[in-house]
Amino acid sequence: MTGEPSSDKTPRLSKAQRLAWLRLIRSENVGPHTFRDLINHFGSAGRALDALPGLSRKGGKTGLRVCPLDEARAELAEHERAGARLVALGEIDYPPHLRHIDGPPPLISVLGGPVLRTPKMLAMVGARNASLSGRKFAALLARDLAAEGFVLVSGLARGIDAAAHEASAPTGTVAVFAGGIDVLYPPEHGPLLSGILTHGGNAVSEMPIGWKPRGRDFPRRNRLISGMALGVIVIEAAKKSGSLHTARFALEQNREVFAVPGSPLDPRSEGTNGLIRQGAALITSAADVLESLAGRIEPDLPFASDIEEPDRDDHPGPVEPDDSLRTEIVSALGVAPVDIDELIRFTGAPTRTVHVILLELELAGRLERHRGGKVSLLY
Repeated sequence: MTGEPSSDKTPRLSKAQRLAWLRLIRSENVGPHTFRDLINHFGSAGRALDALPGLSRKGGKTGLRVCPLDEARAELAEHERAGARLVALGEIDYPPHLRHIDGPPPLISVLGGPVLRTPKMLAMVGARNASLSGRKFAALLARDLAAEGFVLVSGLARGIDAAAHEASAPTGTVAVFAGGIDVLYPPEHGPLLSGILTHGGNAVSEMPIGWKPRGRDFPRRNRLISGMALGVIVIEAAKKSGSLHTARFALEQNREVFAVPGSPLDPRSEGTNGLIRQGAALITSAADVLESLAGRIEPDLPFASDIEEPDRDDHPGPVEPDDSLRTEIVSALGVAPVDIDELIRFTGAPTRTVHVILLELELAGRLERHRGGKVSLLY
């Protein structure tokens, strides 16, 4: 099975740029936020790669691992062997809503057809040990929403996820992986994944090829599930379930949260009933979802086609902070998260200069980023 390439008329990264982007995001201590800051500061991934060792030394670390060129080439070759493609932020197959979340992944691995391009996408998540009635309702709701032109996105897990994928597969559905695009989890969902891809749906991951998912990788996956969608539907979620994490991400990303009520006697419904008490929209049919989304659905939402690598002649050169400002910023930071804008006001230094020092600290493994544009120092 092979991936469908983007239109030749669509702006795309060159082969050299794609390799540079891949090397940069696979380098030590470089996450989505750091990637964006590096690109914005240096103008291209290539120049950022050259600067990484020096930045980390100034932050207090020597021997930063920069992803080797051969390793990046090997990963691209593995994508080709798997029939997958590596899609960059700004390219046509990058999910339109995902690009607007806090820290969107610069590159995602994609299997399948063009379904990802639609802005009419809804997420459905819930219990892995779902009840028979929960699975039945998830399938009914997924089919009805698919009939209204929506693409359902979920995590390919057992229970509610599987029911949503199975019901919406004929019209296109998206499965988001916690591990590499070639690492199926759970392993028994091979036939389900095959059915998804056969009907033009997609499998998506931000992790490297061959990556086996760990517990902390599932919340990262959940933020992508909610980030791709206009809203998240939760069916049968226990009090401390991963589905509630997805709902929390949805709220942070300004997405709608829908919850299907359940029996107070069923612990699998404790989380969903709690969401309703906290203000989530109570739904019992697809009509309820459509009513809540009235006026917010934009099927013709224009897709931003810029590659977001401002590699141009008028790009300002990198700045070089002085040691006194580095000392001041390190002294101002602590274990409690601080808003970056507040830090800039406190120091009175230029925004670009403060961001460079934060990059140095992050690449040295001394800085932690938090939601809402906040940072703290790691000791």
